[in-house]
Amino acid sequence: MSYKLYIPGPVQVSEKTYRAMATPVVGHRSKDFVALFQSIQPGLQQLFYTQDPVYISTSSAWGVMEGSLRNVVKKKVLNCCTGAFSDKWYDVSCRCGIPAKELKYEWGTPINPEDVRKELATGEYDAITIIHNETSTGTMNPIEALAEVLKDFPDVVSIVDTVSSFSAMKIDKDALGLDVMLTGTQKALAIPPGMALLSVSQKTLDRAASIEGRGYYFDFIEFQKNYEKGMTPSTPVIPLIYALKSKLEDIFEEGLENRYARHKRLNETVRAWIAKNGMELLPAPEFGSVTLNCIKNLREIDLPKLNDALKTKYNCVIDGGYGKLKGKAFRISNMGDETDETMAELLAALDDLVPQFAAK
Repeated sequence: MSYKLYIPGPVQVSEKTYRAMATPVVGHRSKDFVALFQSIQPGLQQLFYTQDPVYISTSSAWGVMEGSLRNVVKKKVLNCCTGAFSDKWYDVSCRCGIPAKELKYEWGTPINPEDVRKELATGEYDAITIIHNETSTGTMNPIEALAEVLKDFPDVVSIVDTVSSFSAMKIDKDALGLDVMLTGTQKALAIPPGMALLSVSQKTLDRAASIEGRGYYFDFIEFQKNYEKGMTPSTPVIPLIYALKSKLEDIFEEGLENRYARHKRLNETVRAWIAKNGMELLPAPEFGSVTLNCIKNLREIDLPKLNDALKTKYNCVIDGGYGKLKGKAFRISNMGDETDETMAELLAALDDLVPQFAAK
């Protein structure tokens, strides 16, 4: 049985998007595919705020996150670790045999730009990984301040995960000077999982061209060669590309500023509910995500029972906490296609059920 998803990915997918996925596939080396690929590039570049190409990868975002390391690290990578997914990036670096150091913070604590400056000033590193919006903790790192620091270290390639913030707020890749900016389809884009998008700078391509053993499937040089022909290096997930084309239509019909304002407004609606119910965010409010809220379980709610009741009575589900926060915090998503009405429906359901399952 399917439930309305208020979890931070995958999120609810519209009927229009599903219908787009049913479009008959074409040959991925055909003129029809080239036309499809090229038709979505202007919209993708606008969403990335970039003049650089936007590549399409048939993988989760983790495919290109690992691939980025293999493409750019010659000396050592600094992995900024503030939650489950940024912690994992350090683990992936180590598993790839890539020299790495973790700049470690307590979950829910954002990256301090001056800590980054101090580390990079050692000259040990030629790459850095940053998760803009740490989904596990609902913490948004100060990307503008971090980007200012990185401008003082031009030999360091920045790899930035925007998986749960992309398209919900303005992230100006070129103005910030980001070298690799990547995302997945299953979060704010509200497309099913299975595809990643990334845009890389010329500096990044130059670095990749100088590195041996970067592999094939996620080789940035192969992405670029195929991009120039309107194609992808390997067989793409064509139904999701049709879904992406449909979603781009939706996004630009709504208007980017309206879309950003909607995400901010819905997020603030949930924050007001949190305060009204005697709880608080895990991160400091000024570093809280705009696409989800990670809420300290101060009322000791029995989250598994709450979710069971939400499924049974209201046919919806929230997240009961990720990793070591399971049971200690819960997450409510407001990303994708959510509206004032859909968020009001969820909060009304929570108002009905939380008192039954809260100890405080």
